[in-house]
Amino acid sequence: MNNLFLIFLSAFLINNVILMRFLGLCPFFGVSKEIKTATSMGMSVIFVMTLATVITWFLYNYVLVPLNLIYLRTVVFILVIASLVQFLELFFKKQLPALYSALGIFLPLITTNCVILGVAFLTIDNKFNLIEGIVFAISNGLGFLFAIILMGAIRERLEIAPIPRALKGLPIAFIVAALMGIAFLGFSGFLGLSI
Repeated sequence: MNNLFLIFLSAFLINNVILMRFLGLCPFFGVSKEIKTATSMGMSVIFVMTLATVITWFLYNYVLVPLNLIYLRTVVFILVIASLVQFLELFFKKQLPALYSALGIFLPLITTNCVILGVAFLTIDNKFNLIEGIVFAISNGLGFLFAIILMGAIRERLEIAPIPRALKGLPIAFIVAALMGIAFLGFSGFLGLSI
């Protein structure tokens, strides 16, 4: 139980996938203009990341390793992630068309979002069992959600802030992301956990 809490804390806060590992920056900057779309993207990433981690964990341990096909793991993992994103896209298009339009091109981009593939690889590389892998995936997803909502809230405020015209849009977003990364660096070493 203590180990699971440390995995959660490390993945959510100390090794935040966006602000410390710099994975998944495309949706982080592309969808974080509003809190609502940022929240939807974060929830979608949690869903895909958790399911992808579970499925890839089973495929890796019960198919690829016994058949000595470990070198195919990248292709297999990408196929799993692409299938899950297609499912999610069909669901949003049918049930939530407004949200589907708001997410736009960034929803299919989850397929190529390195944070999903990165967490699947890190789960395997860290030799987590299934429960630890699920906790690791959910924690990373929550860390992604937390960071993208923070960024969405800040960018909404920046829209009405008196900042120089040259800094409006992505330039100020990059500066804010850098400052957030520095702030999260302060958690390094917390409870003996390091990056």
